[in-house]
Amino acid sequence: SSISFLIPQILSQKMTMRNNSPVTEFMLSGLTDWPEIQLPLFFLFLGVYVVTVVGNLGMIILIGLSSNLHTPMYYFLSSLSFIDLCHSTIITPKMLVKFVSEYNVISYPECITQLYFFLIFAIAECHMLAVMAYDRYVAICNPLLYNVTMSHQVCSWLVGGVYLLGFIGATAHTSCILRVLLCKNHISHYFCDLLSLLKLSCSSTYVNEVVILCFSAFNILIPSITIICSYICIIASILRIRSPEGRSKAFSTCSSHMSAVALFYGSAAFIYLQPSSENSTDQEKVSSVFYTIFVPMLNPLIYSLRNKDVKVAMRKILERRRLI
Repeated sequence: SSISFLIPQILSQKMTMRNNSPVTEFMLSGLTDWPEIQLPLFFLFLGVYVVTVVGNLGMIILIGLSSNLHTPMYYFLSSLSFIDLCHSTIITPKMLVKFVSEYNVISYPECITQLYFFLIFAIAECHMLAVMAYDRYVAICNPLLYNVTMSHQVCSWLVGGVYLLGFIGATAHTSCILRVLLCKNHISHYFCDLLSLLKLSCSSTYVNEVVILCFSAFNILIPSITIICSYICIIASILRIRSPEGRSKAFSTCSSHMSAVALFYGSAAFIYLQPSSENSTDQEKVSSVFYTIFVPMLNPLIYSLRNKDVKVAMRKILERRRLI
C-alpha cells in the first residue's frame, strides 16, 4: 500500500522535471457527442460498472471463503478478478462524468497517472490469461505432476511476474510519453489512452511508436503463442480421453477461458498491432470499450456461470448464511 501511495507522487515529480508541454489539462471528448443518448449511455455503463464490481469482488470473496476453491486455477482466477476490478475502476468512473456534464476535464498529472495504472493492469491481464492457459495445460496434459509443477511457490512467482511485467511496460510507455511535447489539449477518447495522447504531440513520436510496437508485440503475441500452444496440446489430450464425461468436463473448463481470451486479445490486438494512422477514432473507441469495460464485466460471469465448482461453492455460502 505504501508503494502504491508513492507512485503518483513519483510520477508527479517526474512530470514536473521532464514535462515541457504547454498543456496543463486535457478535455476528454467522451464516447459520443450525441446529446440525446448521453443519459441512456450513462445508466447503461453505470449498470455495467456495478455488475463488474459486484461480480469481480464477489468472485474474490467467494474463492477466499471456499476451501474447495483453494487451488492454483482459482488462485489465478482470483488474481484475474482483482486485475479486472482495478482495470475497470481506473477507466469507467471518469467516463461516466462525461455523460452527465458538458465538459470532462482532467489535469496533466491525473491523465498520466490514469495512463500508468491502466497500462499496468492491461499488460498484467495479457500475461495472466497466458498463465491460466499454462495452468490448464499442466492440469490436463500432466495431471500426475500438477501438484509439484503448480506448487504454491510457483503460483506466487507466476503472479508476481505478471505484475512485474505490467510495471515494466507501464514505466517504459509513461517515461516515453513524458518526453513528448504535447501542444493540443483535446483528447478524442473517453480516457487517457496511449495512442490518443500521441496524437496531441507537435514533436516526433517515432521512438514512442517503436516502443509501443515492440512492447505490444511482446505483451500480445508472446502470451497469444503461449495460449495457442497450450490449447493445441490440451485439445490433443482431451481427444484421447475415452470417457465422454471426462472429455465434456475438460472442454467446459477450457471453453470458459478461451471465451475470455478471444474477447480481450481480439479487441486489444485490433488497436495496438496496426499502425496508429490506420486506426480511426471511432474504431479505437469501440475496441477499447470491449477490453476496458465489457471484458472485466464478462469474465466473472463466464467463469461462474459455466463452472460447476463455483456454483457449488456459491450454493454452500448461501446455505450457510441462511442457517445463521
